[in-house]
Amino acid sequence: MSNSTSISPASSPTSSPEISPIPPHPLREMWDYFGQNRGALIGLFAVIGLILVALLADVIAPHSAIVQYREATLVPPMWQDGGSSKFILGTDPVGRDMLSRLIYGTRLSLFIGLVSVTLSLGIGVVLGLLAGFFRGGIEVAIMRLMDIMLALPSLLLAIAVVAILGPGLMNAMYAIAIVMLPHFARLTRAAVIGEVSKDYVNASRIAGAGNLRLMVNCILPNCAAPLIVQTTLGFSSAILDAAALGFLGLGAQPPTPEWGSMLSSALEFIQSAWWVVTFPGLAILVSVLAFNLMGDGLRDALDPKLKR
Repeated sequence: MSNSTSISPASSPTSSPEISPIPPHPLREMWDYFGQNRGALIGLFAVIGLILVALLADVIAPHSAIVQYREATLVPPMWQDGGSSKFILGTDPVGRDMLSRLIYGTRLSLFIGLVSVTLSLGIGVVLGLLAGFFRGGIEVAIMRLMDIMLALPSLLLAIAVVAILGPGLMNAMYAIAIVMLPHFARLTRAAVIGEVSKDYVNASRIAGAGNLRLMVNCILPNCAAPLIVQTTLGFSSAILDAAALGFLGLGAQPPTPEWGSMLSSALEFIQSAWWVVTFPGLAILVSVLAFNLMGDGLRDALDPKLKR
């Protein structure tokens, strides 16, 4: 008997069928594009840090945000002459710990951004869906209203709304939501117009899907990418507008630890006590920059036209 074994044609290496590579998961692909942008990663980690500070404010804050230490007014930071390790970033004009107020201010600023963006996103998506899907008179009425709102400077419109509703934290959030509303409505309308004439929408309509089902189940999920980017950028706008309203005395009222109101109350000490205005200003700068960097990275990762 011969010990040699014959190789069947089916087991020949040259005749094995080629296996096409499995396409990556959309989330994995998005993360790959997002990770190529160093600025976006820095913004993401900064946003995660801000969220952790906001969630753990009660644990990591060394003092209460509103307790006044009358014997320690305008104490400089601990590394400066006259500073104390008890107050790492110093105290404000009435003796409140700056670090603690900045930490609790992070929670308040993110809460303002969350409420304002959620309200604006919800109403803007509904208006944009109606305008882009039905067109005609509904579109004209909604878009002309949005154009009128966009014609006014955002801060001026927010001041006008707060002047009508009255100063306060909740009214400031409503005002910020109204200011951001046209951006979400116009963005949703443009995305809906681009999707409503596609084959999958026509197929669903022929299959008997009603208007509500077409808008919510078919069209809206495919408009999510630009809305996610606008939502991220909306957080930075909300934080900045809230700080502006607080600085003007129309937003959060003392002793609430809000960055804008902290700047306003300490403005007269800018030359004698630099830390009372520098640290709140840096907090606003870092938070706004972090959300903007992350939003730019999401835009590059979600927009097919920007992918190479």
